Amino acid sequence: MSSGGDWRTTPAAALTDGSDFLHLLKENGHSAPSTTSQHAGTIDTPTEGTTILAIRYREGVLVAGDRRATAGNVIVYDRAAKVLSVDDRSVMALSGSPASAYEIARLLEISFQHYRRTQLQELSLDGRLRTLSRLLRDNLPMAMQGIGAVVPIYATYEDGNPREGTEAGGKIFFYDVLGATFESVDFCTTGSGSPIIRGALYYQNRWEQPFVERDEAQALLLVLKMLETAAEFDTATGGFSATAAIYPQVMRVTRDGISDIDDETLAQTYRAANVSG
Repeated sequence: MSSGGDWRTTPAAALTDGSDFLHLLKENGHSAPSTTSQHAGTIDTPTEGTTILAIRYREGVLVAGDRRATAGNVIVYDRAAKVLSVDDRSVMALSGSPASAYEIARLLEISFQHYRRTQLQELSLDGRLRTLSRLLRDNLPMAMQGIGAVVPIYATYEDGNPREGTEAGGKIFFYDVLGATFESVDFCTTGSGSPIIRGALYYQNRWEQPFVERDEAQALLLVLKMLETAAEFDTATGGFSATAAIYPQVMRVTRDGISDIDDETLAQTYRAANVSG
């Protein structure tokens, strides 16, 4: 037994001082699982995603994320996908641990497909939101260990129901690590770069032109500007690079369904705004 004590008898208070489970193992003389990567060159540092955002514009919702994945202060990958479709009309943007987030997205997609095939109808919006909440709660033990937290944004386009008094249009929801659901009327952003751009988004929506009045070209330009601003001040957020052909990932959610905005359109938008990378 090491001088640090037996981990099986470590007081619970030791888990509340900011240490994660891997750190606790090392403190008590045990070998923690190695996450060494030839690209990252790090040990016991989980890979994490960074800045994602969604805005509701005239035709629906734009959901975007930078492409950088980090492990501590090391850039692991600059082409990470952080916006994933989970059915024909909704997407989930991911910030936090990619390993946990991709698994949650996969289980969410399977849950929607299973309901559709067994019940011969689509799962309701409330049912979809609750399913994602449950998956996040199931992930709570990993999040509490500090190695698997996921804070997603869920965006969808709903047809509306006059009987229920609901209107057609894009909807944005965000979650905390416990699975609590919150609807955002105009925009939402999470991840390490989100505090930098949240105020700018509020200013643009409140004092310039409301996002719901903007067309797709205007909304796309705003999204790219916000991600580039986050990248300027947050090292964990990746900026675009024209020479390396690294662009943010942007998806549209509209009445016509879900589609990607291709790199050529993104490149043209950057050039029109005189942004070099």
